Amino acid sequence: MCTMIAERIEVKGSAKETTRWFPIDHAYVSFDHPFDLQVEHALNIDFVNEAIGPGARVAVELTEQAARDLVEAILSALDRAERSGATVAR
Repeated sequence: MCTMIAERIEVKGSAKETTRWFPIDHAYVSFDHPFDLQVEHALNIDFVNEAIGPGARVAVELTEQAARDLVEAILSALDRAERSGATVAR
């Protein structure tokens, strides 16, 4: 049995739906039962802009391993960008 685990963070970015890009200002990250992915539990990420309305949402459901692999790939890309001088200091 798993109790849903959820986090809400502020983000600055853009997301694309079928026909348009829209700004996102929050992400919800949860570990819970997925809606579509055929596994018992998944890491779910919702990128949203609540000010625009319910249509301003992009959802992703990942297996546990895919989520861990994604985190490693993100950190690797950021580290490589930083080493190349492409990023601004934090």
